[in-house]
Amino acid sequence: MGRILSIDYGKKRTGLAVTDPLQIIANGLATVSTSTLFDYLKDYTARENVEQIVIGRPTQPDGRPSENLGRVEQFVNRWRKAVPTIPIVFYDERFTSVIAHQAMIDGGVKKKRRREDKGLVDEISATIILQDYMKSIGK
Repeated sequence: MGRILSIDYGKKRTGLAVTDPLQIIANGLATVSTSTLFDYLKDYTARENVEQIVIGRPTQPDGRPSENLGRVEQFVNRWRKAVPTIPIVFYDERFTSVIAHQAMIDGGVKKKRRREDKGLVDEISATIILQDYMKSIGK
């Protein structure tokens, strides 16, 4: 069994999360510059057994596409052509940033760190996407 990796794709930064090899627990992995994301994932998947990638589908609260959806779809198409052996699927990411901010507050992360460490929100968002996805497939 391989890991499941999730992506919270952003214009500048992208949050990543991954399961353990038994697909029981989702953990934050990293926040990387979106411009280096493709190479980062190629390197990571060469080292680790990743069986699937889940990427957040950015939509507005009413379900309409967000302005970031086009960039996400371009990335997905590029990945599918370059690495067809690791499937990538979309998963609804609505409200994950709001939930991530609340999780940081509930977890005691100070206001200053929440403001300064934008990457932490992206990584937590990716973790929430992965947890929700795992729940939806019965893991």
